[in-house]
Amino acid sequence: MSFGPPAGSPFSGPSAAQTSAASGLPFAGMPSELSELAQQILAAEPDHPVAAVAFSQTDYDRRPFTLRRFLRPHRWGLVGSVGLVVLETLAMQAGPLLTQIGLDRAIVPRDPSVLIVVALAYLGAVVINAAASSARVAYTGRLGERLMEELRVRVFSHLQRQSLDLFTSKKSGVLLTRMTSDIDALSALFQDGLVNLAVQVLTLVVITVVLTALNPMLAAITLMIIVPAMVALTLWFRSASERGYRQVRERIAEVLADLSESLAGMRVISATNRRQHNVIQHANVVGEHRDANVYASTVGAIYGPTSETIGVIGQAVLLLVGGRMVLNGTLTVGELFAFLLYLTAFFAPIQQLVQLYNSYQQGQAAVAKVRDLLATSPAVVEAPDAIDLPPIDGRIVFDQVSFSYDGKTEVLHGLDLTIEPGETLAIVGPTGAGKSTVAKLLSRFYEPSRGGVSIDGHNLRDVTIHSLRSQLGVVPQEPFLFNGSIRSNVAFAKPDTSSEDVQAACEEIGLASLLDRLPDGVDSLVHERGASLSSGERQLLALARAFLAKPRVLILDEATSNLDLASETLIERALDTVLEGRTAVIIAHRLATAMRADRIAVIDDGRLIELGTHDELVVAGRHYADLFSKWEAAAGTRTQC
Repeated sequence: MSFGPPAGSPFSGPSAAQTSAASGLPFAGMPSELSELAQQILAAEPDHPVAAVAFSQTDYDRRPFTLRRFLRPHRWGLVGSVGLVVLETLAMQAGPLLTQIGLDRAIVPRDPSVLIVVALAYLGAVVINAAASSARVAYTGRLGERLMEELRVRVFSHLQRQSLDLFTSKKSGVLLTRMTSDIDALSALFQDGLVNLAVQVLTLVVITVVLTALNPMLAAITLMIIVPAMVALTLWFRSASERGYRQVRERIAEVLADLSESLAGMRVISATNRRQHNVIQHANVVGEHRDANVYASTVGAIYGPTSETIGVIGQAVLLLVGGRMVLNGTLTVGELFAFLLYLTAFFAPIQQLVQLYNSYQQGQAAVAKVRDLLATSPAVVEAPDAIDLPPIDGRIVFDQVSFSYDGKTEVLHGLDLTIEPGETLAIVGPTGAGKSTVAKLLSRFYEPSRGGVSIDGHNLRDVTIHSLRSQLGVVPQEPFLFNGSIRSNVAFAKPDTSSEDVQAACEEIGLASLLDRLPDGVDSLVHERGASLSSGERQLLALARAFLAKPRVLILDEATSNLDLASETLIERALDTVLEGRTAVIIAHRLATAMRADRIAVIDDGRLIELGTHDELVVAGRHYADLFSKWEAAAGTRTQC
């Protein structure tokens, strides 16, 4: 089986098409004919230093996320942006005033010298406006990208400190939406929306001042007749569009959630012939998203033309009143011309504010979603005075432990269990009895509802999560492999481990034959989620990952359930060596694994009903003896077959 090129040289070795064909997967890599071009592009990429990020389980900003609070540390950068906005706006609005001067003082009295000065001033204003606009766009773009980088790291860090209950209760697509479309909406708001909002608001203020200076009567007509109508229309638009864009944010989250779930379950969808049904279901989800967008667009379509109509009516009224004033000699032609130019410029920012308000509403909806996520507290909270767990011997005590996932139905009831240092304990029982829950509580993925779990006399609630899990090795029932090389997956907990040590760990648990078949050995690539490996090979790599970490306590949650008999034999041999001197808790699906343990705990309906060695429990003739007899009968039947 071939997995493709090594991680250190992504474009050498067999082509992606050959690799995919060998593994039975569809082609999804880099065509070999593009390798040289890709290497040239990568060679031209700038070097990026390793990011200096401080992560803490307890020390982080717990205040509600708001735009004001988020932008406050960058206030001086925003002040610089506002300064450029002021310069840009003043230069942009100098045109109509210079036109009025040119008409009244140059063209009407036929003075070419004044006309030349006005023309040069006009040209200077255009140059200043262009330079300020260019500087503002570049400056705010860099500032916006820094803000987005900070926010993305903050959201990702918050997800890292969350407990497992968040990821089991929330759809992965919904969480992806927080990191993708919601932050993209905030990026548009930061880089364009807020600055352009400042430009348009300042433009309105400048134009209002100039209109009042040119002619108070015409300015009063504008502010008392036209502006109230625009304000009333805008208030309606604000209310209607806010509802619309909140629905849009919710619907896009549902679209991404449905897409993510379908991609993850594609094998089941294909096997059960549910493809047409899923297309129909996704079409319904997308249809709801379309309806939300249509509603939001309809609101904008009503607001835009209506505001334009109000502006045209206002211009007609002012032209009529101003024209009579020119005929009466109380207003010059240049002043009327400048007033009408400023009036046109007065409505242009209003139209821009309509579009900006759409971006603002999307950004506000995104802020609310991100705020809700950042306000989510981990279910497993590290105590402020938590201490580092010293190197442990591995004595584990469950003291009257009860637990419920939903706060209502208990899955463990008053569990009392002691595991001595260096002992291997197997936990068996029917499906849903609470076996895996014991492993999750020991790993402190969840907190007991009542009672406590301790290691070497240290209650897990009193120690730091990092110091605890650095001494635990966990192999889950469903192993997860990351997109990368075999080496990076096995050395996931200890990334600085040498390739030789990774090779040794793989050989120790029975992966030597697999590595020998691969042209690049431990540097062979593993497809996303280990799709190019068999279930047994994925489990073996997960075991190698735990073995390499050299934990003091090893937890195997039905880690041999997906192995064939040959692979299981290899694992059993490796366990004899690896578990020596370590405390181990094995959630056993197969009694062949349980029989090798020092003691066996039988759990049923969340209660410990039997505890002892294999021989003791068989002699006792109770629940375990019944399980063992059925297993022997099944094994005998398989042998005869």
